Parts: sequence; structure tokens; C-alpha cells
Amino acid sequence: MRIAHVAPLYEAVPPRLYGGTERIVAWLADAQVDLGHDVTVFASGDSRTRARLVACRGQALRLDPEPLKSDLAAHLAMLHEVRRRAGEFDLLHFHVDLLHFPLFADMAGRTLTTLHGRLDLADLPDVYRRWPQFPLVSISAQQRQPLRFANWIGTVPHGLPADLLRPPESPRGDYLAFLGRISPEKRPDRAIEIASRAGMRLRMAAKVDAADAVYFHDGIEPLLDAAGVDFVGEIDDARKPGFLGHAAALLFPIDWPEPFGLVMIEAMACGTPVIAWDCGSVREVVEHGVTGFIVSSMDEAVAAVERLHELDRATIRRVFERRFSATVMARGYLELYRRLLGGGSRVAGAGKAANDEAGLARLA
Repeated sequence: MRIAHVAPLYEAVPPRLYGGTERIVAWLADAQVDLGHDVTVFASGDSRTRARLVACRGQALRLDPEPLKSDLAAHLAMLHEVRRRAGEFDLLHFHVDLLHFPLFADMAGRTLTTLHGRLDLADLPDVYRRWPQFPLVSISAQQRQPLRFANWIGTVPHGLPADLLRPPESPRGDYLAFLGRISPEKRPDRAIEIASRAGMRLRMAAKVDAADAVYFHDGIEPLLDAAGVDFVGEIDDARKPGFLGHAAALLFPIDWPEPFGLVMIEAMACGTPVIAWDCGSVREVVEHGVTGFIVSSMDEAVAAVERLHELDRATIRRVFERRFSATVMARGYLELYRRLLGGGSRVAGAGKAANDEAGLARLA
């Protein structure tokens, strides 16, 4: 099958440091190449992929030192190139939210759009009602809730390469970990309090965006020294096995409708349990009492730390391999491509929430 993936230009594919969507595009494209398909990725020129790369900008936007640049212009130029070459592909798989809808409305039937972000935003319902012909994929059943009427044809959980992150031979388990981005909805303050109350060291590997700099400096930084937190900043994939693998648990104390939560399966790949707040997609990723604990209060979170000895790290790794490898993800998407190209979609459904739980079980 000839497949085109259209990635955002904000980060390289995969990102050098923090970044979710572009990382998934990289792993998905490589896994589909490994499964024998002809795959092309439209992305920034500093991307690395086993697929054919079409460089639509010399460098990813976030790490480009040029202070004056237009992300909209860059993405429109890329979409023009995808449109110009659309006849070369059987299926166009978009990862740029809804930006392509006006340009590809006449060929929506051979496109697939994965929505990677939150959908409880003003203005989105009107857009998805205006362009109902585009087949959509969610990354969790919960993600769909604000747009249940939309043309969902499946749910495919994220996956990562099985050999990218592996458990260490002798995990120390002498600290708790927080990995991701410093922002109010990620609740790093909760992570600090959990570790403090549990009497454990906390290591935080996190990105601080300019938009969250005030929150970090005013709300989080004063807590670091007082709590004895080790703040290490952003880390790349090479450092994640050690950072996650030696942690007693990953803390995921979110306070927002998380569409998926990639860091949870990164921890599971390292055999590390997850203590996660019961928000968003958490119940679809964490198996309570098997790969971690799902909590709804600070007291429950602290109690979960005391129960980590009940979990088997080898079992956690096996669950990751069964449910969340890049190959599992790639096969899930290929099933949807075949359904689309075989004409069995609308594929069944605008306005239908499309058997969320059954779809998850089938693709997992």
C-alpha cells in the first residue's frame, strides 16, 4: 500500500526532545515500512525516518533559531505539496488536526485524520459538522466525548517501538518520576506533594514552555528546593530508559481530559508502574492493580506508593508489548486503511460513536 503521512512542522519526526504527535508519526511510519508498505512522510527536513522523507521545511519550527517565522505559512506550503502529489498515494494520513479540510474535501474518502489533541474546545463542533466527510480516528474512546457526532471510524491507541525503551536489569526503584511538560493541567505540584508525603525522592524531567514560564517560576520553582526535588529539565529518548526504568513509579497526576498520555506507555515499556489520576484516557491505558494504580485523591496516591511492591515489572512490560507496541499500532491503522479503500466506511459513520470499547479491544 502507498501511504503518505502528513506531520506537523513544529517538531522533527521524531522530536529531538519533548513532543508527542511527531514522535507517533515517526514510529508509525517506520513500523509500516517494516510491515512491507511504501510509506512517505511529509515533515521538516531534520526528520529521521526509514520511510521516504519529503522535506517541507528545512528545520522544525520550535528549534529554529529564526525569531520571525510563520507556522501557518509553513503548514499551508506543505499541504499544497501534499495536494500536488496526492495521486502518488493510495491513502493520505493526516496528523495536522483539521487544517487540511478545505483543501482535500473532494478526496476525503481516501484520507484518514488522526486527532491527537483535546477536543473540548469552542468552535470545533461547527467545523466537524461543516466537513463531515473526513474519516476520523481517535487515540482513546474518551477523547471522542465532546464530538460524539463526528465521523469516527476507529480508535487506535498509541504505540512505540518494542526495542526503544527496555527495563534495566536491576531497577533501583529508589525515587518517583515525573516526565513531560510543566503546566497547570499536568499538576507537577501534585507530584511534588505525593513524593513528599510518601517520603520518597522525586526526579522531574520536564519541558518548560514560554507560555508556562510564569507558572513554573511562581508556582513550582519555590517548591523544588523545599521538597528536595531533582529537576533535570528536558531529556531525549536515550536518557528515558534509565530515568524511567530505575523509578519506583511514574507519577501522572493530571487534571485535564488527557487524550492518551504517551508517557504512561513509555514507563510501561521500561517495566515501571504508573500512578495516575482518574482523568481522560487513564482507564484505557493503565490496568489498575496490574500496570499501576488509578487514584482520585492525594491520600489514594500516597497509599498507592506503599502498594508498588504488589506489582510485577515483568508483567508490566508484557502488557506493553501486547497492547502498545508500534507494530500493534501500525496494524490497527492498516486495518482502517483497508476498510476505507474497500469502501466500507463513512464509512459507517457520522453521528455514530462507533463501538468505542469494542474497537479498543479489537485493536489492542
